[in-house]
Amino acid sequence: VQLQASGGGLVQAGGSLRLSCAASGGVFRNYVMGWYRQALGKQREFVAAISTGGGMTDYGDSVKGRFTISRDNAKNTVYLQMNSLKSEDTAVYYCNRPPNWLLRRTFEYTYWGQGTQVTVSS
Repeated sequence: VQLQASGGGLVQAGGSLRLSCAASGGVFRNYVMGWYRQALGKQREFVAAISTGGGMTDYGDSVKGRFTISRDNAKNTVYLQMNSLKSEDTAVYYCNRPPNWLLRRTFEYTYWGQGTQVTVSS
């Protein structure tokens, strides 16, 4: 499956952005989906994940209460609504699909797509 993240940009602290990740080449409704991010000079970190039907979600501690993950299986797309953005949210954001829900935070991916840059100015 191919994944294409988009929607990043430059935003002021306190603002909002919505990221999208479009999937092609697979059966999207069967995939757990996750968002991850990597800031310059730091390790990639887990941001959020959503189960196949959308009934379960999980968030990293640093974004809990500010970010919301959702999906539209009819459009083969997963979203990340980011509110109350902070300068520390500045990073390249990636989407990916872990093999199952249990591995959403820890799976060691061998492939990452291009990602989308989010820059929050303070």
